[in-house]
Amino acid sequence: MKLNPFLRKEQTPAKKKSKAREWLDAIVFALVVSTVVRGLLFSAYAIPSGSMEGTEMTGDYLFVSKLSYGARMPNTPLSIPFLESHVTSADIKTYWDAIKLPYFRLPGFSEVERGDVVVFNYPGGTPKDPVDMRVHYIKRCVGTPGDVLSIVDSRVMVNGKELKNAPKAQTSWLVSTDGNAINPELLQDLNVEVRGQLSANDYVMIIPADSFNELKGLSNIKSITPVIEPKGEQDLTVFPQSELFKWNQDNYGPITVPKRGMTVPLNDSTAALYGRNITLFEHNTVKKENGSYFINNKKADSYTFKMNYYWMMGDNRHNSEDSRYWGFVPEDHVVGKAVLTFMSIDSTKNLFNKVRWNRVMRTIE
Repeated sequence: MKLNPFLRKEQTPAKKKSKAREWLDAIVFALVVSTVVRGLLFSAYAIPSGSMEGTEMTGDYLFVSKLSYGARMPNTPLSIPFLESHVTSADIKTYWDAIKLPYFRLPGFSEVERGDVVVFNYPGGTPKDPVDMRVHYIKRCVGTPGDVLSIVDSRVMVNGKELKNAPKAQTSWLVSTDGNAINPELLQDLNVEVRGQLSANDYVMIIPADSFNELKGLSNIKSITPVIEPKGEQDLTVFPQSELFKWNQDNYGPITVPKRGMTVPLNDSTAALYGRNITLFEHNTVKKENGSYFINNKKADSYTFKMNYYWMMGDNRHNSEDSRYWGFVPEDHVVGKAVLTFMSIDSTKNLFNKVRWNRVMRTIE
């Protein structure tokens, strides 16, 4: 039989996918793409508390860039996408930690800088979850590796110079009136939070910077003065919880932020300041015997840090649990840089006024 080389072979028609298969393929594709985007590029987060007001408000929804500092590869790759580490109602884990990968971060566009608003995994408490499965926090970086930081009468000093506050930073004020009440609706409109009443005429309030002058100008306001804890008045709730340091939230330090390769002598003071870094974050054992310190059962006079660390504080300085209370944030806890508020919901308002339209699609400063 003679074959014709120019005769095209008849193609078998491809089997048409069912509607169910088409939907399944589309869902799988969407999950893969969204997981890659969320893992390597951007993630969305909600602000649950007031520690960053007035920069970020409770009910704000943010885009966080993971490209800025380099995407962090997951330590715990086996987890259910888009869920928190625990289903809180039943405390069921949404991850399986049978496989744990070492810390690794892709190259980023920049390092964490002073003034950046950063999302990170909570470094405090006694962790029971892997680093990447811990609760997310958002604060402003005020100290970078190697910085010498102190707080003097609520002013943050870095390397001997005062660090300028965020444009909308907030703190507590003592507001004295002439006895006439302040209209509660006005306080709500000005976003003023009444934290306590000291007497019939005196209140402690958190006042946004752009509402200060209007509140001060009211006829029944006699004076507004800053609330500052005195120097030398010890507050054992701040970090470190040690009687060696008479520090409080408004007068603190000086303290040096650890830097990779930085060496500190080992003594009672440095053990109190950096013990958590050495043990929990850098996975060593530390003990003291007969006046000497031992790291991993070997006598040591000093310690050299393996990682960079950061000092984070909330912009709402008297309503923020931050590095003053739980210490440094290790580099492997950093998730990304908050760059955009894409939505803002006020849960206290009615259905038609819930959206804060003036905050939608705002860049974060």
